[in-house]
Amino acid sequence: MNTLIKNGTIIGQSGGFEADIFISNGVIAAIGMDLPPAAGFKVIDAQGGLILPGGVDVHTHMDLDLGNFRVADDFYTGTVAAVMGGTTTIVDHLAFGPEGCSLQSQIEHYHTLAYGKAVIDYSFHGMIQHVNEDILKEMEKLVSSGIPSFKIYMTYDNRLQDEEILRVLIKAKNLGAVIAVHAENDGAIRYLRQHYAGAGKKDPVYHALSRPDAAEAEAINRMIYLSEMAGYPHLYFVHVSTKKGLEEIILARKRGAENIYCETCPQYLLLTEEMYRAGDEGCKYIMAPPLRKREDVEALWRGIENGDVDVIATDHCPFLLEEKLQGREDFRMAPGGVAGVEERIELILTEGTRRGIPIQLLVDKLSTRPAEIFGLYPRKGALTVGADADILILQKKKRTISLDNRHSACDYTIYRGFEVEYTVDRVLQRGKLLVEDGRFIGNKGEGAFLKRSIIAAKG
Repeated sequence: MNTLIKNGTIIGQSGGFEADIFISNGVIAAIGMDLPPAAGFKVIDAQGGLILPGGVDVHTHMDLDLGNFRVADDFYTGTVAAVMGGTTTIVDHLAFGPEGCSLQSQIEHYHTLAYGKAVIDYSFHGMIQHVNEDILKEMEKLVSSGIPSFKIYMTYDNRLQDEEILRVLIKAKNLGAVIAVHAENDGAIRYLRQHYAGAGKKDPVYHALSRPDAAEAEAINRMIYLSEMAGYPHLYFVHVSTKKGLEEIILARKRGAENIYCETCPQYLLLTEEMYRAGDEGCKYIMAPPLRKREDVEALWRGIENGDVDVIATDHCPFLLEEKLQGREDFRMAPGGVAGVEERIELILTEGTRRGIPIQLLVDKLSTRPAEIFGLYPRKGALTVGADADILILQKKKRTISLDNRHSACDYTIYRGFEVEYTVDRVLQRGKLLVEDGRFIGNKGEGAFLKRSIIAAKG
């Protein structure tokens, strides 16, 4: 089916311009004014709306199994929520596997979780939870098979030690792979959690106080110096939440550190740690890293505006309210994570433009830049001839976020009551309408697994 999109404003890298988009065989075939119709074509009237590349969320946790808890969204409900919010591609972070498991075994497990369920295109980050020669060899195999990124943790039970991290970074440098890292100082956090709990301080606010901004900043600093020892492979910091953490990245770049990328998330741009002081309701907001102070929020927005922050992803990891409320008596009992894959684009465009940030810069953080860093560009993240016709049409229309207009399987949203000024109207993936007039009309299992490429490292 050939499709022509008319009467909209395309948001390109240099700003907005009016043009038509002609789609043929699932890709963008032409962009221009008054494009002639083709045989058997369908016309979509954008009705004066904004036309954007489909969102690319490179930090989700669909069907994540923690053992005691499992997230509310599988790859069907989670990707329906994603596309209803204008996201057409995700790259999912895998759960930890059994002790001693191979990289490939977890990838194969996730293929079974996603295949036949995902409604949008998807890929995975490899999960490294221990390091030996077999794991390093497996990294080579996964990169050659189209998975050129890996996640490591500096905290939790399956964290890597500095020696292991260095071995992984050296291998990543040789392969051109991206290493995504959860950077928090594990020893400090373990001590503070025990310290507060031992003193009877178990309210939700102590979740934030036991994971201070210095714990993030120290780990980011240490990770950058390990990266320097490895020759600066691609190093991607997930969910940066603090002014101090961002400053470590800025300072490192100024002194010549290369191939460092910074991600933040809507929760760290819109909410503060005051949410933890709302009694039992504070349990809803338990996530790692925790919500921070207003000065951190403002620093991250400045980072978006001046280019220090590369990507706005979500860390979508929703649990049911009953599970979160297990932290009422002890914050350590609540599973960490919140939903956000549906809200990301509408919220960020609304708050960002209110702050005077050009919309094309926001689109870059939501779609183009993540696609570039993780080997999806220009097939994804761009409205250019030859790219997949993953297209989002937004209307400038106010709407208040509520559970009634959400599509995740989670039974609450931390963004309830937020008013957005941009509303998703239509979404196409590879030229096929998945959302029309704000309604999901796609089919379960139509999403495809994406093999990704590496990007060229400096140095």
